[in-house]
Amino acid sequence: MSVKGLHQFGRTDLPPEQAKAMKKAIKWEIFTMCYTAVTIAVVAFVVGNSQAMRTAWIEDMLSLAPQVAFLVAYIFVRRAPTRKHPYGLHRAMSVGHLVAGVALLVVGLNLLVESVTGLIAMEHPTIGTVQLFGQTVWLGWLMVAVMSVIVIGPVFIYGPAKAKLAPVLHNKLLYADADMAKADWHTNVASIIGVLGIGMGVWWLDGAAATFISAGIVWDGWRNTKGSVLDLMDQRATTYDDKEVHPLTGEILRLLRSRRWVSDAGVRVRDLGQVFQVEAFVVPTRAKLRLDDVNEASEAIAELDWKVQDVVVIPVSELPDEVDDGRHE
Repeated sequence: MSVKGLHQFGRTDLPPEQAKAMKKAIKWEIFTMCYTAVTIAVVAFVVGNSQAMRTAWIEDMLSLAPQVAFLVAYIFVRRAPTRKHPYGLHRAMSVGHLVAGVALLVVGLNLLVESVTGLIAMEHPTIGTVQLFGQTVWLGWLMVAVMSVIVIGPVFIYGPAKAKLAPVLHNKLLYADADMAKADWHTNVASIIGVLGIGMGVWWLDGAAATFISAGIVWDGWRNTKGSVLDLMDQRATTYDDKEVHPLTGEILRLLRSRRWVSDAGVRVRDLGQVFQVEAFVVPTRAKLRLDDVNEASEAIAELDWKVQDVVVIPVSELPDEVDDGRHE
């Protein structure tokens, strides 16, 4: 059913503001991939024997996962619902989120074990010299210079840009990508400390920095894996940053309870990965209902927010225990 161009079922298009934001997000993801590819190539030339630098280099490679997942998922979420996929393919965003999270978690754990093992074994890394413009230069200075410069992109350019777009699109994968990018300075500072530690003869600083970096990768992986799994398991809809229950739930309840024919109401709001599916349960004040009243309520819910893709209004004699009625937390 569609009213004034508004979709109650099978939304695959986006309102003007979100469509514009999506185009920007795609451009930023492509820019990020290009920037990261250059970063990986540059770091490869100076990585040396520093474990911290090697861990930071691998993290740069892993940081490509969210961008690839986002761009691939976008291909699927645009497809209209079919009999085979009656809810559309919006879950592709959540699946992409899960894939990126698992990749970070698995590789991060491997790096963490490697760095801790290196500390226990008391490995003493060394950094040599290189010839640069006819001058002998300690490679560590080049490492420090490179790590100081490459952090500009994620922390000051595309990280904040994507963080602004994520809430507009209610895209948790984009938010996770932006959040990881803005935290890149932790990795760069740690790698610089590790390199300088080797230069000063404090060998364990390099291993400690590598441990810190790999622990950060594990945390990002765990956080993103947990969030995506919970969404795929149909936990109630939350905000783009998973910090609280989405306020749309309360708005729907207030709207339904404002109808004269509704005695009480409860909802189940499912996050499909950028849009919501809403099941609204209403206890009517009378035994007989008009179909027009139910349709009007469904259309009104769809008008509340662009994220509402599927709306089902279900008359019941009493509210099921598991629905959200806004009274219990």
